[in-house]
Amino acid sequence: MMSQWFVLYRKEWLELIRSGKLIWVPVVFILLGASQPIVSYMLPEIIAGAGNMPEGTVIELPTLTASGVMVQTLQQFGTLGLLIIALISMGTVSNERLSGTSAMILVKPVAYSSFVTAKWAAMLTITAISFGLGYGAGWYYTAALFGSVSLLAAAGSSLLFGLWLGFVGTVTILFSTLLRSAAAAAFSALGAAALLSIATTLLPKALAWSPGKLTELAAAQLMSGHASGLWPVVSITIISIIAALALAVWHLRQHPSIEAV
Repeated sequence: MMSQWFVLYRKEWLELIRSGKLIWVPVVFILLGASQPIVSYMLPEIIAGAGNMPEGTVIELPTLTASGVMVQTLQQFGTLGLLIIALISMGTVSNERLSGTSAMILVKPVAYSSFVTAKWAAMLTITAISFGLGYGAGWYYTAALFGSVSLLAAAGSSLLFGLWLGFVGTVTILFSTLLRSAAAAAFSALGAAALLSIATTLLPKALAWSPGKLTELAAAQLMSGHASGLWPVVSITIISIIAALALAVWHLRQHPSIEAV
C-alpha cells in the first residue's frame, strides 16, 4: 500500500518538475517575501522622488517596526500567495478526470485515498518549500533593514500561516474533484477562503475556532510572541482538512471521470 502511494507521489513530483512549478512557484514566493520589507524601507524615498508634490508638502509616514513589516509580508502571502496556491492546485484532479487519466489509473488496484492524498501531499510539499523560502527571505530583509524579529515568534507565525495555506490548497483540491472546470475550482476555493475570513472577522465569537482565524493568530504571534486560543483553531483546521480529503475521495469513487458525472 505504501509503495503504491509513493509511486503516485513520485508521479506528482515529476509533473511538478516537468511543468516548471518546482522552479517558478518558490521564486515567486521569494520575490513576494523580499519585496515587502524592501519597498517599505524605500517608500519615503519613492514618495520624495515622485516629483508631483506641491512645494512645501510634508508627508509623515508611521514608523514601521520589524514585527509590523513581517505582518505586512504575511498579508502579501495572504493575497498573491493564496492565488498561486489555488492556481497550482486547481487542475490537480479535474484535469485528469477530464482526460480520462484518473479512470485509467483507478481501474487498476489503486486506492482512491492514495490517489487523492498523493496529490495533496505533493501540493503540501511544494507549498511548504515555497512559503518557507519566501518567509525566510522576508525575515532576512526585515532583520537587515528594520531590526531583528524573534526567531521563535517568526517560526510560530510561519507554522500558523502555513497551515492556512495548506487548508486553502486542500479546499482547492476538493473543488477540483467536485467540479468539471479547473478555473471554477480555483475561483470557488478563493471565494470560500475570502468568505470564511470575512465571516470570522464579522462574527469573532461565533467563529472563534474557525480556520479563518489562523491569519490573525499568525500576526499576533509576530507582534506579541503569543496567540491566545491557538490549539482549538489548529485542531478544527486539521479536522476540516481531513474532512475535505475524505469528501474528495468519496466523490472521486462515485465519479472517477468527467464523463461519468
